[in-house]
Amino acid sequence: MATYINDLRLKEISTGDESGTWGTSTNSNLELIAEAFGYGTEAITTNADTHTSTIADGASDPVRSMYVKYTGALDSDCTITIAPNNLSKVWMIENATTDSGSSGPYNIIISQGSGANVTIPNSAVKVIFTDGAGSGAAVTDAFTDLDVGNTLKISGTTPTLTIGDAGAEDTKIVFDGNAQDFYVGLDDSADDLVIGKGSAVGTTPALSIDENMNATFADGTSDVDIASHDGSNGLKLGGTLVTSTAAELNVMDGGTAASSVTLADADRVVINDGGTMKQIAMTTLDADRFTITTTAPTDGTGKRTGHVFYVV
Repeated sequence: MATYINDLRLKEISTGDESGTWGTSTNSNLELIAEAFGYGTEAITTNADTHTSTIADGASDPVRSMYVKYTGALDSDCTITIAPNNLSKVWMIENATTDSGSSGPYNIIISQGSGANVTIPNSAVKVIFTDGAGSGAAVTDAFTDLDVGNTLKISGTTPTLTIGDAGAEDTKIVFDGNAQDFYVGLDDSADDLVIGKGSAVGTTPALSIDENMNATFADGTSDVDIASHDGSNGLKLGGTLVTSTAAELNVMDGGTAASSVTLADADRVVINDGGTMKQIAMTTLDADRFTITTTAPTDGTGKRTGHVFYVV
């Protein structure tokens, strides 16, 4: 008597059976093996919250395929049970279901027994495998700890890499260096995007951007160096290039260093004009509130003694 106790549910002919006709069964098995490397699609009954995919014994079945697309209109998440529960196999499964109402789209949940399940969001594809352990069978996401060597490329019209599943958890990209690690991550509890040193989000942060797009550099130990700032390129405020050098800005910091200068009519001074900082010519002061002489007086002997400002 033929049996089908194998992972593809192929017909296994018993010794002495099908004399003269074994070729038909063998050819059928070869066709089913080829089917197992192919593509299949199965529709879920409209609005069903459970569905069972049982691979047929010795006959064509879409769920035997390596790639299975599930279709159908749902109004809730749907649990799909792969049967029989002693089947161990790898699949690529696509959730191509649609929303029958207005609250979806919905997940499909792949199950085989009382063990672990795998949830596939709508429009997503996952590679899963079943362990075929009977009533306690489990389904596992094959790419949970995927390690891609050398190069990973995302192509398409709008390439998108999504990290996380909207859960209340930190997510991150870690750059694993030889001497030092760095990370770019989401601190979910603070709703901050953080760039920092180390491999754990929140460890030695350098820059944090909050949900209001406010950027904060780490306090006390970090510098922000705009190396290209040369008066032609570099720091802009509100779209306007800051042409001052660091040395010029530091003069406004209240330092006590002084330089020798000969005042002339064309020289400029900075004035707080009713709350607006302005640069004006010395002649403006002379014409407005001050009488200014820009030639050095003498001490009576013809010796110049310096500049004198007269206030009138």
